[in-house]
Amino acid sequence: MTRARIDKLSRIPLYCQLMDILIEDIQQNMKEDDQIPSEREICEQYNVSRSTVRQAMQEMEKEGYIYRAHGKGTFVAPLKYNQDLLKFYSFTEAMKKLGKIPSSRVLKFEMFSCDRKIARKLEIEEHSKVYKFVRLRLADDKPMMIETTYLPAGRFPGLTKKRLESMAMYDMFSQEFSTSISSAREVFQAVSINEEEARYLQIDKAVPGLKIERYTYEQEHIIEYTLSIARGDKFEYCITLNK
Repeated sequence: MTRARIDKLSRIPLYCQLMDILIEDIQQNMKEDDQIPSEREICEQYNVSRSTVRQAMQEMEKEGYIYRAHGKGTFVAPLKYNQDLLKFYSFTEAMKKLGKIPSSRVLKFEMFSCDRKIARKLEIEEHSKVYKFVRLRLADDKPMMIETTYLPAGRFPGLTKKRLESMAMYDMFSQEFSTSISSAREVFQAVSINEEEARYLQIDKAVPGLKIERYTYEQEHIIEYTLSIARGDKFEYCITLNK
């Protein structure tokens, strides 16, 4: 930890000074999931009371700098990936811009005759042939979200699990199927993570989830419906509102 000193004669509250020191150390010298020294160690290092340390840690937890694991200690919180909603984006390109290595694992792949629910989502006839596949999306080999995607089979003939695993889906759309995406619509909802999702995402069920429904359009036709469950501790979405 940084050997900065706390000025006990300053008008700035001690816990605020301690917060500034600890946050600077996290930003300059630590990475996500690194363990923070114990309250006792911080008390001894900066010659402050346990109550001062606890107040500083509580505020840092509220602001998303740290998280506590029961029985294990306190750790540097994972960075949140900020996504601008004003532009069309893909998981692959978003992760590359952040300097992360994106990857996917296809957990399930099938083609079937769709029921009324999926037919309505894709605006196609009931019992039309549809691809359904489930992918685990990762960044630097860490699970980020689970995506369940439905595509009209008539628009993407011959699609296979192997082809899907060989390249990014939107790259495949444009390069192999001459698809021109014109727009996408997304709906967001906070949800609880179930046991299967927690297992795939390697998180506790207490971690909040974010459900994202995406409808992707080629002109007026829907060519993709995807239901994603993203880790709420990893993603934040923003939009700029102009008057």
